[in-house]
Amino acid sequence: MFYTDSPVFPFLQTESIQATLLDIIAQRFFSFIFGKSGGIDYLKTWRNMNLPKFRKDMKAVPLKNYNLIINDFEPITAWACKMQGLESVSLSHQASFESKKVPRPRTKDWGKHILNHYAPTTYHVGFHFERYDHFINTPVIRSEIRSLTPTNLGHYTVYLPAFDDQYLVKLLKQIPQVRWQVFAKHTQLTYTDGNVEVKPVHNESFNQSLASCEGLLTGGGFEGPAEALYLGKKLLVVPMKNQYEQLCNAYALQQLGLPVIWAGDYNWLLNLKNFIHQPQPHQFNFPDQTAEIIDQVVKSFAR
Repeated sequence: MFYTDSPVFPFLQTESIQATLLDIIAQRFFSFIFGKSGGIDYLKTWRNMNLPKFRKDMKAVPLKNYNLIINDFEPITAWACKMQGLESVSLSHQASFESKKVPRPRTKDWGKHILNHYAPTTYHVGFHFERYDHFINTPVIRSEIRSLTPTNLGHYTVYLPAFDDQYLVKLLKQIPQVRWQVFAKHTQLTYTDGNVEVKPVHNESFNQSLASCEGLLTGGGFEGPAEALYLGKKLLVVPMKNQYEQLCNAYALQQLGLPVIWAGDYNWLLNLKNFIHQPQPHQFNFPDQTAEIIDQVVKSFAR
């Protein structure tokens, strides 16, 4: 995100620069590609990388016309600023990991080095489930989620993109008294198998399912769990194998009393039954402070 002195703040000053910049940023050179068994497909991820183009586009980003550069864990702009000696501000969940107060599992993981070097910035404004440090805020909840009216129609919503939907269907059918709505990344068709309904990922459909569910079974991301907690839903997370950020998120949720299924835990069925039958009397307050945070960032860091 780039802020200028333009009267159309916060957009860029010319359409040509805007188009070029957005085209560059839109290309995700280092995005992890999900597998189907709970982890990352590292072979496909590696093949998807384009280091020469990354370096070329990093040099091409026109940054010197701006008095404030805000980065959402995006590597091209971050490294371009670093190479050009320009200051930048990270505004993201990942920025919270700059604090040693953020909960982390006691494990050696090369993923922590990715968090440190993937998108280096000068200053940090983070978001997490709690205010673990002075520069960390509670989660930003999308307006479309805030506008929902939570109900409870009794089903459980499932979003585990690192797992094959056929694996999930086979597992969830073993709890036939519960209706499951699975949003699957690996299917383009909607189908029902017993008590399990499988749908392709669709934002509005997922939001409605989440708003009306009893609970959410999902990965160890940040936005999804935060939205479920905001809506007062039960939550069970399954962090992806070898994904350090998700492991940290899951560990933080566990410290807050929420259940986690860790990689290598073969008691999925028992964990799911406990999740269904045990109440979760949690209450999280995630106030809408986005405008205030942005205003403070501009006042504090704009050149």
